[in-house]
Amino acid sequence: MSSIQRIALVLTIIGAINWGLIGFFQFDLVASIFGGQDSALSRIIYGLVGIAGLINLGLLFKPNEERVRDPETDRV
Repeated sequence: MSSIQRIALVLTIIGAINWGLIGFFQFDLVASIFGGQDSALSRIIYGLVGIAGLINLGLLFKPNEERVRDPETDRV
């Protein structure tokens, strides 16, 4: 996994936590930290989380890495 994908994954997790807080407690953490939903900084964060979600969308279609089996080390 590349560093961009790791950063995107962290941002996606932050977005998921924020949506969970909104859903369960009607509390928008991003808006409360950065000055409301209409502030420029909040909108930038929302945009970055959205882009991160699109980057992580590619992980759904990435083929699984096959493990190459070595017959000498896989003895029973």
